Amino acid sequence: MPLLRELSSIWFTPELAKEVLNYLHQFFAEREEHYFDVDEFGMDPALLESLRPLFQFLYHTYFRVSVEGVKHVPRKESAIIIANHSGGLPFDGTMLNMALYNEHPHSRNLRFLVEDFVYHFPFLGTFIQRTGGVRACPENAERLLKKKNLVAVFPEGLKGIGKLYKHRYQLQRFGRAGYARLAIRSRSTIIPTAVIGAEETYPILWKSTILSKPLGIPYFPVTPTFPLLGPLGMIPLPSKWVILFGKGIDCREYRPKDANDDILIHRINQKVRDQIEKMINKGLKKRESLT
Repeated sequence: MPLLRELSSIWFTPELAKEVLNYLHQFFAEREEHYFDVDEFGMDPALLESLRPLFQFLYHTYFRVSVEGVKHVPRKESAIIIANHSGGLPFDGTMLNMALYNEHPHSRNLRFLVEDFVYHFPFLGTFIQRTGGVRACPENAERLLKKKNLVAVFPEGLKGIGKLYKHRYQLQRFGRAGYARLAIRSRSTIIPTAVIGAEETYPILWKSTILSKPLGIPYFPVTPTFPLLGPLGMIPLPSKWVILFGKGIDCREYRPKDANDDILIHRINQKVRDQIEKMINKGLKKRESLT
């Protein structure tokens, strides 16, 4: 199969698998079993810091992320990072967070909005919440932006992370563009962002909604490694990532009542989508291989 031949170059080596296991062993061995304070959204700063070495390993060694355009992200003000969504599991939110922590001059932290379906997976919803994820709703997003946070929104939602491999890097519909109304009301900047590489972490060959119903999840994915390899098939493939931050759209020029202008909202939404699509296509043309 062409897909399997394409993926063969990014399959695990024994050394890489051993390094992953060593990081996990070190993390669980060093983590102390006691209570840590969490913020109002459930993030555990101590847990996040203890996981930082693992995230750094994923960022630098496993996915080998390269970043362009971080200068477009505000130094201290609030902003909404709008990115394409893919990969089956939301590693893109984590790698966006690490990109801003590592590459931004002020090491900014990113809070990302999480769809409800994630909380149907055992432990996953709680884990994402403890590491900075926030349940997606306008009220939560507005509270974050009022405190001058960076907030990531993936307008494709489930349609993005659940698309088949043959449809990779084809942007899905951007929903109702609630992020544009939010940006106007909160006087925040919108940063169009392209993530390249996440599509290859969990290449979905086929999915079933019938098999997913007993599990309470939106769909049951079949990839080259899952469910064939059981739990090991949940380990993402180590493709090389590129994250591109585009020029921001400053919404401070609009009045709060403009958030109710459907024509304006549609125009902003289309502009953001077009910009992300152009960045994705540009990045794919420059990419020499998956590794």
